[in-house]
Amino acid sequence: MGKRVMVIAAHPDDELLGCGGTIARHAEEGDEVCSVIVCEGESLRYVGLNVNQVAATERAAQILGVSQVHTLKFLDQKLDTYCLVDVIIAIEKVVDTFKPQIVYTHHSGDLNKDHRIVFEAASVALRPLSKHLEEMYSFYIVGSTELAYSPKFEPDTWVNISKTLQKKLNAFACYESEVRKYPHPRSLGGLENLARYVGNQCYMEAAEMFETVRRVKR
Repeated sequence: MGKRVMVIAAHPDDELLGCGGTIARHAEEGDEVCSVIVCEGESLRYVGLNVNQVAATERAAQILGVSQVHTLKFLDQKLDTYCLVDVIIAIEKVVDTFKPQIVYTHHSGDLNKDHRIVFEAASVALRPLSKHLEEMYSFYIVGSTELAYSPKFEPDTWVNISKTLQKKLNAFACYESEVRKYPHPRSLGGLENLARYVGNQCYMEAAEMFETVRRVKR
């Protein structure tokens, strides 16, 4: 039987930047993948521009093989204006229904404050009382994780995405408003270079890296 896998991301496209190739690999291996996008991703930069991030998220999910997408619609870059409990409860509702065994989310030290808040909220929603949780990892978001001062991201897990890298790039291309021109790190070429650099660290063609938050052997 496949595993139940959940990715909890602050903004539309974070799920791809952090673990798009890994999500696709899970789906190809028969796991069920659920994506939770906490913020709506449009109110700060794209008011009146008809960007439609929700549609982009759905298209990207289809490419990766994600079976469920939950958009919680908190305001972009304003998570610090909400009571943390409200964010926790919103995530908990999905967690209680899906009961994930493996979870990927942001790193606690990311430069982006929304990322840090999502990590904190997810950590509470998936505290050890969650009997179904087996593994929880933080992912690397280019343009945020490497710019943090403390705590630093210290990867201890590398996932081979050589066979799913193209799916990751195709899915990211769905977010037309977010794709930048090369050599920007969030260009398609930049993302491919990063995946190959990370993969080369472990003698693989392409990979994504993670830091373990919690592992439970029951």
